[in-house]
Amino acid sequence: MPDVDLAASSVRELNAALHRLPPDTNETHWRVLNPRGQHSVAVGLQQPVMIEIDGHVGYYCAGMNKLASVVVNGNAGQGVAENMMSGNVRVKGDASQAAGATGCGGLLVIDGNASARCGISMKGIDIVVKGSVGHLSAFMAQAGNLVVLGDAGEALGDSIYEARLYVRGKVQSLGADCVEKPLEDDHKADLRRLLNAAGLNGSVDVNEFRRYGSARKLYHFHIDNIGSY
Repeated sequence: MPDVDLAASSVRELNAALHRLPPDTNETHWRVLNPRGQHSVAVGLQQPVMIEIDGHVGYYCAGMNKLASVVVNGNAGQGVAENMMSGNVRVKGDASQAAGATGCGGLLVIDGNASARCGISMKGIDIVVKGSVGHLSAFMAQAGNLVVLGDAGEALGDSIYEARLYVRGKVQSLGADCVEKPLEDDHKADLRRLLNAAGLNGSVDVNEFRRYGSARKLYHFHIDNIGSY
């Protein structure tokens, strides 16, 4: 298992070494020491490797991830797993703004809380937040799932398209065109799958959640909604 100490090496050197890995590499488990809040750690990965980061990271950690599994043993700054394509990213602490922004696939798990705009413009990513999320989470969310075990801040799902939002706690307010929807059996099954993938096997009752999604009035023009455009 290669160890990279960012007190001695640069983030650029780390990322370059990870980008050079061939598809058949046997160096599949890496550990990153002393990240000390540096930005862009483990970005643009395209191989199915495991990266464990021991400490806090700055902006855009694991951004553009493809196939890799990244674990942050600490907190993450803005844009963790931004534009993620596939693979898994787990933050064992809290995440700052725009976690999982524009993500197209894969799974992002945040063990703590996420700040504002979690899942903004998500396009297929699955996000599970075990704590609460801030305002404007899932803003313009197009596809994928956002699961929040805690509370959600103001304007949840503002201008949402077809993403599914599941919140167990309180929602301070819903954004434009976001409404509560029935939690049907297929939604419960999908929710169980996501909770299990986040390591919460059987410990959370899916019936405690409420589902939110698009009323489908804002992105289909209608003269009665002219004031909302």
